[in-house]
Amino acid sequence: MVIHYKCPNCGSDMEFDAVSGMLSCGSCGRKDNIEDFSEEFITTTFSEDEAKQYNCNNCGAVIITEADTTATNCSFCGAGVVLGDRLSGDLAPAKVIPFTISKEEAMAAFRKWCRNGRLTPKGFMTADRVKGITGLYVPFWLYDLDSKADVKAVGTRVRTYTRGNYIYTEKKFYDVYRDIDLSYVKVPVDASEKLDDTLMDKLEPYDYQKFKDFKTPYLAGYIAEKYNFSDEELFPRVKTKVQPYIDSYIRSTISGYSSVNYKSKNIRTKKTKAHYVLLPVWMVYYDFDKQEHTFAMNGQTGKIVGKPPISLGKVASWFGGIAAAAFVTLKIISYAVGGVLW
Repeated sequence: MVIHYKCPNCGSDMEFDAVSGMLSCGSCGRKDNIEDFSEEFITTTFSEDEAKQYNCNNCGAVIITEADTTATNCSFCGAGVVLGDRLSGDLAPAKVIPFTISKEEAMAAFRKWCRNGRLTPKGFMTADRVKGITGLYVPFWLYDLDSKADVKAVGTRVRTYTRGNYIYTEKKFYDVYRDIDLSYVKVPVDASEKLDDTLMDKLEPYDYQKFKDFKTPYLAGYIAEKYNFSDEELFPRVKTKVQPYIDSYIRSTISGYSSVNYKSKNIRTKKTKAHYVLLPVWMVYYDFDKQEHTFAMNGQTGKIVGKPPISLGKVASWFGGIAAAAFVTLKIISYAVGGVLW
């Protein structure tokens, strides 16, 4: 099933506008509130081949999509379409954070980010080799977790003191027990097998206060994917993700010792809830020095992540400058105290 949102004024296809948060017509400029948009102007078509092939209701062209795609654009007429049958039942997201950064704003922010790269090649800083920029709704699972930790350790306190001509070192050992309950809410894990997990993790945080109840018009004009992994399949990963925070909290409860030797640390984490949501990401593809570099931008906050190329010449100059500055500083200090630095 392919869904089009038709402009009540001129009949053109409408798309979600990140700036206004409304459905917008690119032809006549009309904007409509998503909540109030009449079903009279929503058209749907069905295809017998629901795996990968759909027919655009706007121009009749065949839309070929990957099986995981839930929203896309017609390659012939450019109309934003939503594949509604891939968003029903268990595949229907509970919530969505709409884009708040437009494509133009994203491109401008990326160019500015490139110019600020102190150790990147000059050619990269111009940001004039961008192959493409794509607005993508990425499927995430948000987990609510309860963790219990039983910890046994030995804490050591060391005291050194002088008595007469002797220096004494005193060590005292203490048994340490901790029974800890921890709760985490809305821990995100991306559920797409196509996207780099590390890249998606670095885009955090999102403002979850801005969640909207899922409605298909938010996807119009953007690419969207459905999840490849269930919440059960990704549960081991979310446990790994919260493990460092649990360890840090345990350490924070054991203080006042010179050293701590853990005898046992039993951590049990269970899922209380898992929410399927869509989060906005701008993917930027940059062709530089015969290589494609992929960057991601948080479509809500504008945070950009990725690994830009590094100029070895700039790195050498930067470290050389630090060494020279350190040498001059030491020379000044030496003269100030009346010495000579060779």
